Amino acid sequence: MAAELTAHELIARHSPTLDQALEAIRTRAYWSPHPEHPKAYGENGSLDMAAGKAAFDALHGTRIDLGQPGTDGWVEGETSPYGIETGVSYPHADLDELLPAMKAGMRAWRDAGAETRAVVCLEILKRISDRTMEFAQAVMHTSGQAFMMAFQAGGPHAQDRGMEAVAYAYVEQIRTPDTAEWTKPQGKRDPLALTKQFVPVPRGVALVIGCNTFPTWNGYPGLFASLATGNAVLVKPHPRAVLPLALTVQVARQVLTEAGFDANLVALAAERPGEGIAKTLATRPEIRVIDYTGSTEFGDWLESNARQAQVYTEKAGVNTVIVESTDDYKGMLANLAFSLSLYSGQMCTTPQNLLIPRDGITTDQGPKSFDEVAADLAKAVDGLLGDDARANALLGAIVNPDVKARLEAAAGLGEVALASREITHPEFPGAVVRTPVIVKLDGAKPDAEAAYMSECFGPVSFAVAVDSAGDAAELLRRTIREKGAMTVGAYTTSPEVEETVREVCLEEAAQLSLNLTGGVYVNQTAAFSDFHGSGGNPAANSALCDGAFVANRFRVVEVRREA
Repeated sequence: MAAELTAHELIARHSPTLDQALEAIRTRAYWSPHPEHPKAYGENGSLDMAAGKAAFDALHGTRIDLGQPGTDGWVEGETSPYGIETGVSYPHADLDELLPAMKAGMRAWRDAGAETRAVVCLEILKRISDRTMEFAQAVMHTSGQAFMMAFQAGGPHAQDRGMEAVAYAYVEQIRTPDTAEWTKPQGKRDPLALTKQFVPVPRGVALVIGCNTFPTWNGYPGLFASLATGNAVLVKPHPRAVLPLALTVQVARQVLTEAGFDANLVALAAERPGEGIAKTLATRPEIRVIDYTGSTEFGDWLESNARQAQVYTEKAGVNTVIVESTDDYKGMLANLAFSLSLYSGQMCTTPQNLLIPRDGITTDQGPKSFDEVAADLAKAVDGLLGDDARANALLGAIVNPDVKARLEAAAGLGEVALASREITHPEFPGAVVRTPVIVKLDGAKPDAEAAYMSECFGPVSFAVAVDSAGDAAELLRRTIREKGAMTVGAYTTSPEVEETVREVCLEEAAQLSLNLTGGVYVNQTAAFSDFHGSGGNPAANSALCDGAFVANRFRVVEVRREA
């Protein structure tokens, strides 16, 4: 079949956007081509939201047939955290047939060159962006995010991260010229002359192992980084969050076909209940790149056992905020309350440990004792979530029973400063919605240490009493070194304390946010500007997104000829 989209057409269509993305990662200034307000999606945002909901509803009970080779059955089983059954089924793959088919299209994709690959990827992202409202529903009903967060994080912010990966991939591939004329003088003899060709060569088939909480936001960087560098990409979604990535694969296959490439460069590997195919896939010789977001245990296993592949992991850590002093006590409490509440704390960047000197802190409202800080933070969370409609819009739903169990057990770990309460969702009575719990712990007690030095994923945070700011910094250092951290926050008016915390984060490679009191929160990062993770501590071995995230997905092979 002839290509419906020529490389020339795609380059003309998307080169301006690619140029802007390249400038954004160079300057680190704010930029996004994907609007984060629903009204930007058409003349009437509410109608677009309705159309997106209708498109999502139309998927219920259907079979998403991707036309993949090796389909040997169909799988389903997703249940929305909001309590509805979608009944969508997906192709189950015979890997011995699918993987060879994926490799077959790689030669033409490799030979197309970095620019063509980049603009094809941008066309895929554009098609996804056009269906943002539908994707938002899919993310909402697989992750449990509230709609606005599912729309923003699962839509424009995820698309930004995918485009950021394409931009970095393009930069790294064109760092070396395509050809060079090499001449070496030989004195009185004729010079030595060679023509050299340099070809970016993909590693092979890449595997994306998706997560339950942020299927697109965490899935797109690896998917587009691998595809843009010439690799075929097999997407293995989390069993409870298949739909957003299945729709992504569907769009990618359509665009690849229209652009004259093999659709099997992108494929889906859905699994039957309890099948657990991630380990099988991760150790197959065809798999040469792996992207994974999820538990530390499985991330460590991948790093140790998938030896044939380049493995990129985002695992888990214990995120910490030091509260030493502030000149905006009200703003600090409001900022922390939002950070602890957003998506019920089900973010890898949500703060868990709040390290507070046991003798209290200084503020613009006078001295505050440790107990006062904990109580005032509890009041701030209560105030933020006091209205059930607002609470549902911020909290979303608890994504799985394990999070609910951890939340319920946390109250027994220490003195409760803020008890969790149950909230009924007016539209989805089957949703499990809970407000956060804050537990006070004495950092000097061994039994308390067992709690705060372990990740407690979900709406659970600990107010930990420490002897001094210096002790807080040393505990921060130990926490990052032993457990890892995706984020660190600190509140201080002391230049000395700020420098101490900064030095700890530089030495232990943890991303630091200082004195956030406005509309930017420690658990949010912006593509093209912020790095998500550092790759330098146990929480993740890579960062989203930098040159290191893309450069080892391909190698440069040289061909020399006599000139």
